[in-house]
Amino acid sequence: MRIAELEQRTGVSRHTLRYYEKQGLLREVDRRGNNYRDYPEPAVERVAMVRQLKGLGFSLREIREVLDALRDDRIDCARGAALMAEKREAVELRMAELSEVRDLLAREQRKLEESAARSRGT
Repeated sequence: MRIAELEQRTGVSRHTLRYYEKQGLLREVDRRGNNYRDYPEPAVERVAMVRQLKGLGFSLREIREVLDALRDDRIDCARGAALMAEKREAVELRMAELSEVRDLLAREQRKLEESAARSRGT
């Protein structure tokens, strides 16, 4: 399939797809005689996997490692579990930070609402 179809089916821009190819995330790309890229059907799933892993906080280097292991059928379950634990810990830390920010914003909002109420009352 041509890049336009892959872009449409995945919702990922051409620029990003080309970047993924340069980074080794999409290797199974052939070139036609006119030098157009020809993406195989599994590229749709590969791009979806990249997006999911990015959403989980994986770096492109880490994603490339995972994809290379899948391609070579050499999944290191212990390494995969360690990566997932690292990402989970990072997510939990981020959630704690966001919780603190939420609480701070709520306190400041209450102060401002109380101040506004006092100003209207006088």
